[in-house]
Amino acid sequence: MSLTPNDQPITTLTAVSATRSAAVRLSAVAAPHVAALALMLHTETDFGSRLGFVLAWGILNGFWLVLLRRPAVSAALALTMVVVLVLLSQLKHAVVQMTANFVDVMLIDHDSAAFLFTIFPNLELSVLVAVAVVLPLLGLLWWADPFRIARLPALAGKLACLAALTLYSLNWRDEAWRGYYDDGYLSKFARSGVTAVSDFLANGFMESDATADRSLAAFVPDSCHPAARRPNIVLIHDESSFDIRSAEGIKVPDGYGSHFKSFDGKARQFMAESNGGPSWFTEYNVLAGLSSRSFGRFAYFVTRIASGRVERGLPLALRNCGYDTVSLYPAQGAFMSARSFQTTVGVDRFLDARDLGAKGVEPDGFFYDAALDVMQHRPRGKPLFMFVYLAANHFPWETTFRPDLTPSWRAPGNLPSIDEYLRRQMMSAADYQRFLASLKKRFGDQPFLIVRYGDHQPEFSPHILDPKLDEAGIGEKLESYDPRYYRTYYAIDAVNFEPRQSAVVMDRIDAAYLPLVTLEAAGIPLDPSFAEQKEIMLRCKGVFYACGDGAEARRFNRMLIDAELIRGL
Repeated sequence: MSLTPNDQPITTLTAVSATRSAAVRLSAVAAPHVAALALMLHTETDFGSRLGFVLAWGILNGFWLVLLRRPAVSAALALTMVVVLVLLSQLKHAVVQMTANFVDVMLIDHDSAAFLFTIFPNLELSVLVAVAVVLPLLGLLWWADPFRIARLPALAGKLACLAALTLYSLNWRDEAWRGYYDDGYLSKFARSGVTAVSDFLANGFMESDATADRSLAAFVPDSCHPAARRPNIVLIHDESSFDIRSAEGIKVPDGYGSHFKSFDGKARQFMAESNGGPSWFTEYNVLAGLSSRSFGRFAYFVTRIASGRVERGLPLALRNCGYDTVSLYPAQGAFMSARSFQTTVGVDRFLDARDLGAKGVEPDGFFYDAALDVMQHRPRGKPLFMFVYLAANHFPWETTFRPDLTPSWRAPGNLPSIDEYLRRQMMSAADYQRFLASLKKRFGDQPFLIVRYGDHQPEFSPHILDPKLDEAGIGEKLESYDPRYYRTYYAIDAVNFEPRQSAVVMDRIDAAYLPLVTLEAAGIPLDPSFAEQKEIMLRCKGVFYACGDGAEARRFNRMLIDAELIRGL
């Protein structure tokens, strides 16, 4: 590190002045590093995460030093980047309960930016103010910084930190469930960069075989000729709903459990691919008819990745059979690229919270009433497919949601959050029964097939299923896909329609098979991709991704890629 030369004569006063000036300038170099140390101690919780922070800090400083050679400015820029990452990570966690990941950078898109600025209307002003404050400070540091670092040592330091971070991240991979913890922002982001790039280079975004043993038959337009009248189909996303009686010691209200039964009195199991939070995993399952697990560490971003790339699914199959396809969505359409994804898989009309006039979280009855209104005004002569996405039973359960709707409610006597969860489930069940009655009353003899499913268990379920386990033990069970943590329900009901009996309507199915079950129950002829998937389902007895340790899913993905139903993955 070299100083700018000074040829002026040295006097006592100039020496004192120079000493003070040197101290100030050294402080300017040291201050960002001290601030980074404080930030590390505050946000990183263990030795491993702090090691990741230090290595990432070294990489950032080395990057800027190679470009600028000024240590004070480089450290300030590195600190700015880390602070921005921490703030964005906290912001993301507040919205979707997961911290920032390197894949967020790999998948920057218009939808995500639009969603962020929509839900935080003051964010743009905050960004402008931050830029207005930071730029002059950087300019001052640039003028005041007398030190220069040689580029070659800076590059060597950066590469050494990068090599150490790579070895550390690949040999001690960060568990995916840690992404749900509101801490470790920089270390998790840096380590996810290594694993994301490694996984992408190995498999792309989605796992698939290099070749398939055979090809899908060509789709023939206008090949859908049902043997009987086509029913209107309503697919209902029952937020965070499962039969809580699978946990011991939970007290439930009278009549609890009937909501999980189908028209034939059977209670059937639905194996979701997420627990506690990401509903869009199941959204991908039930619309595309595929597994989010095929995306590995990219699964969290499945709907964003699939948008514009996965052109196969239940809405498309029904649209090809003459159906009008509509979706009612309880949030902003840009959230996790929901609008773009759903239109990619065949939804013609996507109505989000703004289109529906929703004011915050609405009870299920709000969306059922909206569904009835859309049905009343749909085009004549065309059957309808409608995806109704409910949200009233979304966390948190520590607050009472719309107590005015259940004036006679009596808590069974569990923990308050569990009693609130049960109250909302009973509200959902009552709203659904009113919806069924309205279908019968308002639409005469029109046939309806209604398929419902619980998208995942609530986030507290592991703690009541295994109350003696700590967070690490629960994390291990989630990582191993313990079926008790992923089991919800699916149910089939009908109005003026007799669901078709089929071998695929099994007592237990993986989520990716629900589109196939819906098509079979409705008596809709299967296109070549669903005909192939039916063979897989029967062969694997309702298991999809885990069948053959992923071999069936990889083979099927390759067949869809070869048929150009999946592109760019």
